[in-house]
Amino acid sequence: MKAVVINEYGNESVLDYTDVERPEAKEEEVLVKVHAAAVNPADWKIRDGAGERFGFKLPLILGGDIAGTVEEVGVGVKDFKKGDAVYGITVSSLSGGYAEYAVAKPDAIAPKPESLDFENAASIPIAALTAWQAMFDLANLSSGQRILITGASGGVGSMAVQLAKAKGAFVIGTASGRNQQFIRDLGADEFVDYTAQPFEEAVKNVDVVFDTIGGDTCERAFQTLKKGGFLVSAVEPQAEEKAKEFGVQGSWLFCQPSAKQLAEINRLIEEGKLKTYVETVLPLTDVKKAHQLSQSGRTRGKIVLQVRA
Repeated sequence: MKAVVINEYGNESVLDYTDVERPEAKEEEVLVKVHAAAVNPADWKIRDGAGERFGFKLPLILGGDIAGTVEEVGVGVKDFKKGDAVYGITVSSLSGGYAEYAVAKPDAIAPKPESLDFENAASIPIAALTAWQAMFDLANLSSGQRILITGASGGVGSMAVQLAKAKGAFVIGTASGRNQQFIRDLGADEFVDYTAQPFEEAVKNVDVVFDTIGGDTCERAFQTLKKGGFLVSAVEPQAEEKAKEFGVQGSWLFCQPSAKQLAEINRLIEEGKLKTYVETVLPLTDVKKAHQLSQSGRTRGKIVLQVRA
């Protein structure tokens, strides 16, 4: 099969579109014929060298988000059969979505929402699950609470705005000024252009911060929390340690696959409460361009790689 493989760490030039052996579905696994795969910042961070720090072994096939059809099921799989349209998260970077076939666990995939094509479906799993687990599982966001979402125009941020609004929260989103209408249309109650003013001066007394940027942005976001507030970051491993300095709670989230939560997300999609935004669809052969666009940090929503037309 065709796949994008990295045999060494480095910039986008190490992405090699080549032939590799097709994986097989082992016990309690599903082999998916991939139609589309989303690009996430984690992909190019792993490619740049984070994979080595995490102990990954080369060669690697990147890509966690997939949408496609079931090709075969392993022993013990009862909920899926060949031909089912599904979406979700691959079993590991060793069988990533930048390929014609990828392996997934049954508890990491769900039926594809009928209202979405494969490209839009592929844009959802990691972004939506990250936002869900950060805001609801860790920060316990509830109706009526105020939440600040940094990087609200990105793949994770745009999902977070909609999920928080569906929960009944008062949503404040930060991004550059050109994204104001986009974020308002997602349902945000307030918008802060971080290029025009320090957001920590404009926003105070929020119950929850969901940080998708990290670094200095994350640290300044602590200043917007009320006493007893909670900051959860999708990108800042030191969030819990920094929280102690500000006398609040903090946590870092690493997204976990969940078929149960994907089913809840499906329901919101079918009810029209959660919409996808795919800015760019590129063929798998243009993966280097896709990584360049993702690394620019100026993309709304998601970048998706089309594996099959």
